[in-house]
Amino acid sequence: MTDLPLAVGSLPFVGELAALFAAGVLVAYLCYRVRLVPIAGFLLAGVAIGPNALGLVTDIELVAELAEVGVILLLFSIGVEFSLGQMARLARPIFLGGGVQVALTVAAVAGGLIVLGVGVGAAVFTGFLVALSSTAIVLKVLAERAETDTPVGGVALAMLLFQDLSIVLMVLLVPVLAGDGGSPVEVAVALGKAALVIAAVLVGARRVVPMLLERIAQTRRTELFLLAVAAICLGTAWAVSLAGVSLALGAFLAGLLVSESDYAEHALSEILPLQTLFTAAFFLSVGMLLDPAFLLDNLVWVAAAAFGVLVLKGGLAAFGARVLGYPLGVALASGLALGQIGEFSFVLAIAGAESGLTPAGLGEVGSQGLIAVTVVLMLATPGLIALAPRIAALGRQVENDAEPAGGHGHGVDLEDHTIVVGYGPAGRRLARVLGESGIPYAVSDLNPDSLRSADADGAETVYGDASREPILLSLGAARAKLLVVAINDRDATRRIVAVARHLNPTLQIFARTRFIADVETLTKAGADVVVPEELETTVRLFAHVLGAYLIPKDEIERQASLVRQDDYGVLRGSIQEAHLMVLQGLDEEGLHTRAVAVREGAPAAGKTLAELGLRQRHGLTVMAVRRGRETVGSPAGEFRVEPGDRLVMVAEASQFAASADLFRAP
Repeated sequence: MTDLPLAVGSLPFVGELAALFAAGVLVAYLCYRVRLVPIAGFLLAGVAIGPNALGLVTDIELVAELAEVGVILLLFSIGVEFSLGQMARLARPIFLGGGVQVALTVAAVAGGLIVLGVGVGAAVFTGFLVALSSTAIVLKVLAERAETDTPVGGVALAMLLFQDLSIVLMVLLVPVLAGDGGSPVEVAVALGKAALVIAAVLVGARRVVPMLLERIAQTRRTELFLLAVAAICLGTAWAVSLAGVSLALGAFLAGLLVSESDYAEHALSEILPLQTLFTAAFFLSVGMLLDPAFLLDNLVWVAAAAFGVLVLKGGLAAFGARVLGYPLGVALASGLALGQIGEFSFVLAIAGAESGLTPAGLGEVGSQGLIAVTVVLMLATPGLIALAPRIAALGRQVENDAEPAGGHGHGVDLEDHTIVVGYGPAGRRLARVLGESGIPYAVSDLNPDSLRSADADGAETVYGDASREPILLSLGAARAKLLVVAINDRDATRRIVAVARHLNPTLQIFARTRFIADVETLTKAGADVVVPEELETTVRLFAHVLGAYLIPKDEIERQASLVRQDDYGVLRGSIQEAHLMVLQGLDEEGLHTRAVAVREGAPAAGKTLAELGLRQRHGLTVMAVRRGRETVGSPAGEFRVEPGDRLVMVAEASQFAASADLFRAP
């Protein structure tokens, strides 16, 4: 009888795979219990089970191949969540910011090593290795912290994409640096070939991929759809790699193509379990490369080298962000995120070793040193990214000291207007509606490209960090009626709300957030209305479901109102109230209507309307008072104002601004 190809005992690596993933499960669980980022645990587990420690896994080549699949799937997933339109908008940050970071890092490292006596070829090669950051770790940590769409996330992604693009040139230059031939003309021809192959794949696949997914989806066969997505991902990556481009970058391009179809989200959900599995293998494989004995014997040298790389590379990445026009806080936080050495440095190191190039020309010692420094920095990266908001705060303080009374650009000359912070998709749509409705508005954003877009759309703009009082004053916050915070950075949103509330207690503040858990924090900071995307998505979903069952519209709206009340809480505003506030416009004779919240500790709290003399002394006419779910119309003079009340008043914009101290909490 012919032996089966998969007979018992014919797959000796199964035991090693079992040990690999068992270690991953154990570490992931322990990290969950102690609230540690799993990536750090995977790296440490890789060190423990690798051939240089317990030796539970010795087939490093097999694990490395699994790890490469993990990086491919990770970049593919990121591409699916992106779009070609977003890539076009990122062109300037990618090529200018990324170009500055890579060029200066290579020049600084190579120059320093040449001064120390290292040969030019080995010095430049080492600069290549140091210039690359870890796409896998940075994007994974940012995604887990929901910071991919923040200014820091945008800068990091742009620079990482340029680094991945630059690998093509670096690989082509390795033989030149090693003196093995390869003239500049040959390098230029190879680069041109790579560009043509990428362009051909993008143009051809952009026409084919959406049509292919449409046909596959019509079969309603889940397994067929998964196979098609895997074929698109790996096939595009392989085709692009024929031109010398990294497989990971090819996978990212494949993801961009899938993102153009109507089935992008379905494709992402199908590939996500595989991506999680193989990405864990990647981090475990990196840990397995480290020799603990080498690290312990050279601990001081490795620590010093890691610190030097972090300071040099992080500083130059921050400089690249400043060149793009980002404020110091965002630049420093971006530098921290990009301060490590990346996984593609290992790929480049292997190519260099084949041509006789090693890090700093130190042979095996240099190679082990690179691995040790890389693992140390990778372990530190989740903590550094978590520390980034504090570093960013220091950067903002430095800018505050440098510009005590100014701001970037000119101030706006508006009154009773709306301030829109964040000119992303939500802010852009809101600004368009405000403009079409004849409501004056001003826009602020930290992204220079977004602000240029707002300028082109005809908006009044002020560039800067809206959590800084001078920027809010430049936006006319003391005279404004509404402030809408439409950014994805939860910490920045909280700071903006708190500063704006202290600056102008009569200002109506709306804040958008992703999660329901942030509503209470933003409300305490001073927001009148907080709209969590998480809840609103749920409300829209069940509204469509009830509509499909022909439930009356008024009943659907009632159920939606109940859900919002349960999740927002009594003091967190409501969508209906927010709608009414937005629609409040200019009344007769220049008078305006505002609903002003009375907060604990404000001078108005605990006093009667007669004692406050709002109309006689301040020109404010109280039309109604909202207390909890009740409304008191035309309250008498003996009505006592309590913390939590919302006074609906009519006055001129200047009178609201002059009476702000009455409602300012300590």
